[in-house]
Amino acid sequence: MKSRLNLKPGQKGTKALVDQYGKALLYVRYRYDESRGVRLKTVELIVEEKPWQPGQRLCDEDMVPLLVNYTETALRDRLKAVGGKWDPEEKLWHVPYGTVRGTNLEARIMWIPRKKKRRT
Repeated sequence: MKSRLNLKPGQKGTKALVDQYGKALLYVRYRYDESRGVRLKTVELIVEEKPWQPGQRLCDEDMVPLLVNYTETALRDRLKAVGGKWDPEEKLWHVPYGTVRGTNLEARIMWIPRKKKRRT
């Protein structure tokens, strides 16, 4: 199925749909199904709106605080070997994000740090 037209509200061919859906209407699309020989008119609508903050993207070098139990000595040794640092005040390990990204350790990150501005 191919989409040939993407119309915004107010463009020619959207008036009746703007009357029907009002400000909830985002797009009107005309799609063509060659196998069935039909044209489909679809609409994209806003059904909910609520506040949202985008998550921060981390680089592999960014340090993240990780919760590791005192009894997990093998894990502590592994974190130290990859450049992790123990913070006795917070009682957390700070490790490069790249070492935990995509592993089960990622769930142990205690909070997402704010990105520091990089010098250019």
